[in-house]
Amino acid sequence: MKKHLFYSIFAISLFTQISFAQVSEDPEIKKMITEVKADNLEVTIRKLVSFGTRHTLSDPKNKTRGISAAQQWIKSEFDKYALESGGRLTSKIDYFTVKADGKRIPADSEVANVMAILKGTDPNDDRVLIISGHLDSRVTDVMNVKADAPGANDDGSGVAAVIELAKIMSKRSFPATIIFVAVTGEEQGLYGARHLAEVAKESKWNIVAMLNNDMIGNSLSSGTNLRDNTQVRIFSETIPYLETEDEAKMRKATNRDNDSPSRLLARYIKTVTEQYVDQLKVKLVYRNDRFLRGGDHTPFSQNGFTAVRFCELNENFDHQHQDLRTENGTKFGDLPEFMDFDYLRKNTCANLATLANLAWSPKAPVNVGIEVKNLSNSSTLLWSAPEGKEQYGYQILMRETSSSHWEKTFFVKETKAEIPYSKDNYFFAVQTVDALGHASLPVFPIPIR
Repeated sequence: MKKHLFYSIFAISLFTQISFAQVSEDPEIKKMITEVKADNLEVTIRKLVSFGTRHTLSDPKNKTRGISAAQQWIKSEFDKYALESGGRLTSKIDYFTVKADGKRIPADSEVANVMAILKGTDPNDDRVLIISGHLDSRVTDVMNVKADAPGANDDGSGVAAVIELAKIMSKRSFPATIIFVAVTGEEQGLYGARHLAEVAKESKWNIVAMLNNDMIGNSLSSGTNLRDNTQVRIFSETIPYLETEDEAKMRKATNRDNDSPSRLLARYIKTVTEQYVDQLKVKLVYRNDRFLRGGDHTPFSQNGFTAVRFCELNENFDHQHQDLRTENGTKFGDLPEFMDFDYLRKNTCANLATLANLAWSPKAPVNVGIEVKNLSNSSTLLWSAPEGKEQYGYQILMRETSSSHWEKTFFVKETKAEIPYSKDNYFFAVQTVDALGHASLPVFPIPIR
């Protein structure tokens, strides 16, 4: 009898220190989400289409047609938001030269990215978040610079999301810096993204997350005619491009093949999206991009940054990389009439929820480890508090080894916790949270002997 009483008291004591996390929602994020309007996104798409073509190599001197004209218009939009931001938002067109490559760049060419930088308010917080879409468009022949290439969904949708969020988020202050960018040269070889990633690496930017949005506004598939505006795909790499030999050894020892930094970011996006955005589920796709294809997040991954791709669930190849024409009653071309603007709204909200939560969150815990000095059917995790913004506590995330997403969350106030689940059967991660539920990216623990 006394033995049973002892174990009951022990169990009660344990769970007074560890509790299941209560989901908190920030009313300001919910308010921002209501400000994202499908009608506004459609207006932006139609304006981008009005430039005729946005081919990377289109006439740079034309003031009404081509990519240069579109870049100037986006810059003017960013400038409007900057005037209302109290000096927090600045914008620029970042020009650079791409050398002839004998493939899709026939001669040395000056191209540019259009950027708006929402500077973080905390001088001691060097974290940077990037959201991008690619401005350039194309038709069937990637070298055709003359034909109309409306690029409504590919990738007017991603650029419209970037512009909409720059307008909404620049009205608020965040401790971390957010960069909104419309990159150029994606269709010619990811040149704009590669340039920005290399600048970031050379400048030693502390990029916490890079969100690439490429085709997020179509909900009807070609061929199969499946329609679904309730799911969005997030692509994330398995093994980091710049994994060191020591990191590879640790990955193999801990079996963390599905817990790369990008994959932890993808799960984070799923969590906050399904918390804040109605009627939208995140489908985690365990590859860097679609089969044998690539996008603007890839150069960031290749330079060692944590980056993922947002992409619609169902691609429609009748309206992607197509000359404008009608054949056998089927209309081809990437036109606004084939888009689902409410679906684009929801995907834009998913980006907003992710960026706002990360930009307002405390920094991630450091020195995160899991004890392995003794055999045990429980798991002891410990870590150090991060510098900077005061944290309210920590969340320990847990899932079975066969699960793609976190299944349980435990909230603790201290920097050490014993969880009554075996590390043989589960994966864990730890994140810092504040009182409003803003959480840092999770950190996967390493063994501590």
